[in-house]
Amino acid sequence: SLEESYKMDYPEMGLCIIINNKNFHENTGMACRSGTDVDAANLRETFTSLKYEVRIKNDLTRKEMLELMSDVSKEDHSKRSSFICVLLSHGEEGIIFGTNGPVDLKKLASFFRGDCCRSLTGKPKLFIIQACRGTELDCGIETDSGSEDDMACQKIPVEADFLYAYSTAPGYFSWRNSKYGS
Repeated sequence: SLEESYKMDYPEMGLCIIINNKNFHENTGMACRSGTDVDAANLRETFTSLKYEVRIKNDLTRKEMLELMSDVSKEDHSKRSSFICVLLSHGEEGIIFGTNGPVDLKKLASFFRGDCCRSLTGKPKLFIIQACRGTELDCGIETDSGSEDDMACQKIPVEADFLYAYSTAPGYFSWRNSKYGS
């Protein structure tokens, strides 16, 4: 029913932040993420066509990622319907990598909790993560795609209205084509 859906008729759809980490500091031992620029370009095109204001940030350190999320959470989102953050990087379960080391995903998302970012309270906050979540290899199989459900409630907890979309299951590598992206 309508009362169970988000109000999406604000003047702006919202902000879409894309953090595209391709090149990593030598001391991390992490390889260059070939193909990630294709993903970033495709995501920019998609979210721009959906009327989002898209900002792409390339090769951010841990500190820069945290500062960016802090700064964006302090913006006035009152005229925006939603918020999207896309993280393209290396990762592990619960972790995304800045160019110089790991950042806790929960910490990045915490800037947008209802008690920290009042102008996004009751609005959807989507985090799309293209990164590994472990070291297991999923060989894959061809199949039809499914769908996911959303939730909403009246008095809401501070961590309500978050949706996390991962490119892989917990504990597994993520796939990325080095030429064509994901």
